[in-house]
Amino acid sequence: MGQLTMLRAIIFLAGVAGSAALPAVAQQPAAGTKVVQITGLAGVKANAKGSLTPENGNLQFESAKGKASVPIRSVEDVTTGNDSQRIFRGTFGTLTMFAPYGSGRFLSLFRSKLDTLTVQYRDADGGLHGAIFTMPVGQADALKKELVAQGARTSVPVQGDAGSAEAKPSAKEKRP
Repeated sequence: MGQLTMLRAIIFLAGVAGSAALPAVAQQPAAGTKVVQITGLAGVKANAKGSLTPENGNLQFESAKGKASVPIRSVEDVTTGNDSQRIFRGTFGTLTMFAPYGSGRFLSLFRSKLDTLTVQYRDADGGLHGAIFTMPVGQADALKKELVAQGARTSVPVQGDAGSAEAKPSAKEKRP
């Protein structure tokens, strides 16, 4: 019984120490933004890690297990969002549930932030498709701006781009 308690304490301390070493946040997408393709691209397995690059009029995704290309002119909507995921995942995340006094459940509350990019596009036959990507914080908006600059459409204007958003009166303004 004493060894099990000590094992739980070691797992708890290792988890707390590991959370201090989070990856640095990149602000600008490099040539080939590192992403995880959650779902949606034909010929690529779900949750594939790879590189997403808008170039030569195509949105290119390359991973070790597959490759896909979407013509940017066929993109009907590009949206970005913010999300989070558990820091402790996989086998270690499962083992933290055995930490003493419910601290494993507490550890599942520690989350890392990430950006999402959703692309809605039409294939050559006119079929509607969608792909969802996750990436480090701060890269989705820059990638969206680059896609819109190359001809993709969006239903939500790019943040900080005053020319693309129509002037809307605020709720406080009175109309004559």
